[in-house]
Amino acid sequence: MDAIVAVYSDWGIGSRGTQPVVLKADRAQFKRVTDGKTVIVGRRTLGDFPNGKPLKNRRNIVVTRQNISIEGAEVAHSVEEAVALCGEDEGIVIGGATVYRDFFPLLDRVFVTKIELCPESDRYFPDLDSLEDWCLTDAGEAMTEDGIEYRFAVYERK
Repeated sequence: MDAIVAVYSDWGIGSRGTQPVVLKADRAQFKRVTDGKTVIVGRRTLGDFPNGKPLKNRRNIVVTRQNISIEGAEVAHSVEEAVALCGEDEGIVIGGATVYRDFFPLLDRVFVTKIELCPESDRYFPDLDSLEDWCLTDAGEAMTEDGIEYRFAVYERK
């Protein structure tokens, strides 16, 4: 299973339910990687999407403990239920922090936008550079948007 995440220099991913710094290039990369795929997202992260709606042109699986239905999405109440809903599809975990944590043992590859800033974050992704069972397979090219350096990297579980 894959995941995609934008991280800051300290592996922070968000503050108060949203991303403190958003890059247009990261949004475009997110669309390229997830378009036409099955995405797995938490209910609170879904609320941060445009109009709080599931993403277009993707099969959306929303993980929540609540007994709710969400128009345009399938609802799962556990990791196991989400995996079962994926079936033969390879799901891509897209956040938030709790969903990343819960699915982390199942991940084989992570697409990481590394943003060279350190805004205040209250949610973090595991620091893949410090984990022995993960390796950087593509460091990506350093690029700049609005004076902010970033790169698209890929990590794979050994």
